[in-house]
Amino acid sequence: MPTLTLSGCAPVPLAHYLKALGVLRLVAESSSGDPTAKAAWVADQLRLSSRFDQEELVLFFLRDYQPTPVLAPWNGGSGFYKKDNREAIEALAASPSPRFSPYKIGIAAAMRAVDSLKLKEKPDGDTKGQLLHLCRNTLPDDALAWLDAVLVLSQDGPKYPPLLGTGGNDGRLEFTNNFMQRVTGLIDPTNGQPAPDSERWLRAALFGSAAPGSTTKAPVGQFFPGAAGGANGTSGFDAPSAVNPWDFVLMIEGALLFAAASVKRLESANRGALVYPFCVRQAGVGYASAAPADEKDARCEMWLPLWDKPTTLPELRATFGEGRAQVGGHAARNGVDFARAAVSFGVDRGISAFQRYGFQVRNGLAYFATPLNRVVVRRNASADLLSDIDQWHDRLRQKAGPQANPAAPASVARSLNGFERAVLDLCRDGSADSVQAVIISLGQTERALAKSLKWSSDNYVRPLCGLRHEWLKDADTNSAEFRLAASLAGTRAWFGSGKETLWLRQHLEPLEIVTAKDRSWAKWAEQPGNDVVWHDGDLTDALNDMLARRIIRVEKSGVDGWPDWSPRYARLEDITAFIEGRTDDTLIADLLWGLSLIDWQTVERETQRTTSASEFVPSSFYALLKLCFRPKGEGKTIPLLPAIHHRACSGDGLAASQLAARRLRGSGYPPLVGKLPMATTVARRTAAALLFPVSSRDLFLLEQTIINQPESQNV
Repeated sequence: MPTLTLSGCAPVPLAHYLKALGVLRLVAESSSGDPTAKAAWVADQLRLSSRFDQEELVLFFLRDYQPTPVLAPWNGGSGFYKKDNREAIEALAASPSPRFSPYKIGIAAAMRAVDSLKLKEKPDGDTKGQLLHLCRNTLPDDALAWLDAVLVLSQDGPKYPPLLGTGGNDGRLEFTNNFMQRVTGLIDPTNGQPAPDSERWLRAALFGSAAPGSTTKAPVGQFFPGAAGGANGTSGFDAPSAVNPWDFVLMIEGALLFAAASVKRLESANRGALVYPFCVRQAGVGYASAAPADEKDARCEMWLPLWDKPTTLPELRATFGEGRAQVGGHAARNGVDFARAAVSFGVDRGISAFQRYGFQVRNGLAYFATPLNRVVVRRNASADLLSDIDQWHDRLRQKAGPQANPAAPASVARSLNGFERAVLDLCRDGSADSVQAVIISLGQTERALAKSLKWSSDNYVRPLCGLRHEWLKDADTNSAEFRLAASLAGTRAWFGSGKETLWLRQHLEPLEIVTAKDRSWAKWAEQPGNDVVWHDGDLTDALNDMLARRIIRVEKSGVDGWPDWSPRYARLEDITAFIEGRTDDTLIADLLWGLSLIDWQTVERETQRTTSASEFVPSSFYALLKLCFRPKGEGKTIPLLPAIHHRACSGDGLAASQLAARRLRGSGYPPLVGKLPMATTVARRTAAALLFPVSSRDLFLLEQTIINQPESQNV
């Protein structure tokens, strides 16, 4: 079978994608065509395999092509009423050529339907509904494919899928009459022979051949924004619409592969819902000009499948008929859901990519099918993590999305938009950086919800909690900031014989964390207490405030020793980088908020690392202070002295070191130094660094650094 590369058929613009579908459909369905024809997308061009070589394919369309009866007597401008342009419809109705026999029969049936209702102009209201039902019952089978593509008759009245406007027209542009005009301009209705320029236009449409005069001044509507004309469309002030007539004809023929349906889920008591292949609600994220405002005026967005293996028309019909996009056990509802479905085996096998289009207001009040981005279909295991937040995300989008009424706080709406952008980036590459970006965006959203606590509570938007521990592995970029934030996020302390748990997250936002044997969950605190001390700005101040609050809680509880524990330890070299100001404090803060959302109850304790000879040892000042905050169970219990931290966080490193040296000496750990003068900034950051949990091995290393060992005394 010859294989032809149709350079004129491409995924972008939408007109050329639909044209490709039209070529395959007409070649495979025509009695003079090839029912075994196959097509595939290769390098953004359609490759058609059939019995036709290039010249035979051209002759097929010029000599044998029979236009599908495309009719819309319910529309103004459709050619059925006195004020309409009736030239093309009258020519087709009177044509003696067998090529137009299906069209003649369809026009006659539509005329009878119009006459039976005694219509003199386009109908409205109930009369329009009657005409639609009459057309559905009386038009010939050849015309029903068009009806199924442009409208659905449901219990709630007619519904119009977005691809073909509102019943076959888009604003002032009526598709069916324009289709008939283009057809009669390509094929002479008096004898069925091709027009003089028809072959030149056809070769340009199929093979992308450059030829002067390959377009005519005719409207193309939303399908080809670049050819729609308008302001700044040429060197002057305004440009006319220009279209290759064959592009328009084949585009409409290809659109017939999209058939809408009114379906009703058995488990739902709702009325029938409109279903359209690969069509979801607009999401204003994931493309260069994205803005939340796009969602308010957009009709929808469509994800048009691309396939790289030769596929027959029946196989393609099955794919389009199902239009499957499943994510998290439900059908994709918007562009974010569809992107997730594309990378989680939630779409039909054989599809290699999706070209995403948004039907957006881009030309005054007119809609354009705007190409947004391309998503490759491939397994992305990291995207599976997003199922943890499905219900929370659905609720938040319902209450804070661009179409929410009343509007949500601006900070919540912005953070939701940022989260959805991060999700689409994750679906594209699945790298650790992308997973980490999602974690950060979730933390920023949680921070916005906590700041708008009354709104969150009134709208029943719960705090996010319970992300599975796999997020830790997939988001780990092996950076000091990530390790430090993870050690803090998992920090907790037990008071009252273990009956009360104080998580570090409870210093970030006012919530109650309920811990069970195998999981934990969170809810907004009914009466916020004094534990929330987080404030945006300087991370050093925020960490010192959290440590100061934890010291107060330890004193009140009467616990011996320092009770903090975390399944993730901070490395000494990372703590040193923090003290010296070599870390990104903003990133640590963002990661702390995000990683706090993980269900740390399920995170296994990290295996302690073996100390190597080349390992960097922090300063003696840090070692002196940290040993005074030795966790209970790690050697002798050292009574807590809050003044040590108070002096250090105020910048008085000398006084802090003197107090620490005395406390260690009195607890049986004589230090090698009695005091250490320290710069204010270093003292404050060292005080904040005391909050980072360290392993038993690293505590031993700190002892070796600063404590006077018996062996050294003997020497």
